[in-house]
Amino acid sequence: MEISSGIQASLSGRYALALFDLARESKAVDAVSKSLATVKAALAESADLRLLTASPAVSRDDAARAIAAVAKSLDLDELTVRFLGVLATNGRLAALKNVIRDFAALATAHRGETTAAVTSAHALDDEQVAALKQQLRTRFGREVAVDLTVDPAILGGLIVKVGSQQIDSSIRTKLNALAHAMKG
Repeated sequence: MEISSGIQASLSGRYALALFDLARESKAVDAVSKSLATVKAALAESADLRLLTASPAVSRDDAARAIAAVAKSLDLDELTVRFLGVLATNGRLAALKNVIRDFAALATAHRGETTAAVTSAHALDDEQVAALKQQLRTRFGREVAVDLTVDPAILGGLIVKVGSQQIDSSIRTKLNALAHAMKG
């Protein structure tokens, strides 16, 4: 898989690749993907969880116990729970966000999809996400998984990145272009 060669270069990539290989062998790629998406959402919502994963002051044992409790409350699949325990025990929870990103890239490549990083000014509802996926599928000629991020600073519109291509229809960019044009 060509994407794995670039991912292997980083610490998070090596962990993601190890998890992906285990998930593929146990036919649990979709279950692990779903669990990691749940963890990603929890990281976005909880300052305490972000602190737990980032703080070097938390001992490895305390981090392992805390992450096990979090995993249980999030109802994650068993492989992901064990993997989070390994990250905590090895003192690598700080890499979790990047591991999730790298695993998602491996999983989408495995499914023959392309990943689009989509930034919007506000959260998109399910109908908007479905319409966006359909437009991207038409444009790129294959299934597209979307990695959604909210950034109110773009004011409105979307920024979509697929590979090296970027489609920026944000209001912020349009206003900046207008301001630049008016300067002459």
